[in-house]
Amino acid sequence: MEGNENIITWLLKGDPSVRWQALRDLMNAPRSQWEKERRKVAAEGWGAKLLSHRNPPDGRWCSGHGGGGGLYTPKWTSTTYTLLLLYRLGLPPGHPAAVKACRILLDEGLWKDGGINLSVTVKKSETCITGMILSLGAYFRLEDPRLEKLARYLLKEQMEDGGWNCQKESGAVHSSLHTTISVLEGLMEYARSGGDRLTKVRKAEESGREFLLAHRLFRSHRTGEIIDPAMTRFSFPPRWHYDILRALDYFQASGADRDGRLDDAIAIVEKRRKPDGRWILQNRHPGRSWFEMEKTGRPSRWNTLRALRVLKWWENKQS
Repeated sequence: MEGNENIITWLLKGDPSVRWQALRDLMNAPRSQWEKERRKVAAEGWGAKLLSHRNPPDGRWCSGHGGGGGLYTPKWTSTTYTLLLLYRLGLPPGHPAAVKACRILLDEGLWKDGGINLSVTVKKSETCITGMILSLGAYFRLEDPRLEKLARYLLKEQMEDGGWNCQKESGAVHSSLHTTISVLEGLMEYARSGGDRLTKVRKAEESGREFLLAHRLFRSHRTGEIIDPAMTRFSFPPRWHYDILRALDYFQASGADRDGRLDDAIAIVEKRRKPDGRWILQNRHPGRSWFEMEKTGRPSRWNTLRALRVLKWWENKQS
């Protein structure tokens, strides 16, 4: 990218998980080059550290800790959240440890309504978690017909405004940005994997994106006020939380068209760029993690990588 050579050089000095995505998304490197770098995620750096915390006999992380055998709790060291981080790092699809863990999540969590329930107390599926597990199973190429059940559940749970809300059964009548982004990521990965019902899935994605656009990603559709200032602060990893950089990164990954209703969010991304051309880690979600990747308030390779590829997508769509 013109004018960003020094920043890209800095990104390429980072973890393999950052390097391979910079090669692919910012430098348009040949597939053979970035795939070679991506394979290092399992053997070096942050990805290898996460894999080292797995309990090989049962294939889980945090086995036996917290309710549900460490499948969803404790945050952020459970099997679900460790896999979500490995997914964002780009552990290659088909990795045996990830595939085995995804199958465990389905074995233990698939509920009678077709969604995922990993709670030991609540007797119903949870839409956010169902979206997460669909993302994981589809991305890691778990060959299991039960993934279609998850997709069908999410299609059924879509609300009239186009989004999703995990509190729907409790009476929620308006969708949640937090729930919607997890579902959209899941449907995107499911479509990429060649799952069934693709026409309905893509239509649901379009409606979900329209819900986000109606809110300009972070504003009330009625008053125009910011819904929650935290949504304008960039975190990595996002865990289950929504913010505008996560949403914009989804839009670019899905190949969505440029839309003027994204102008406000794009302006925030551009404004947050520091004079040295980088973005800082603005926020970390509290909770125990396996290790600290980056320090709050310091330059962040993750936020810089994601911001640059969002802006590249935006500029290319504009031209």
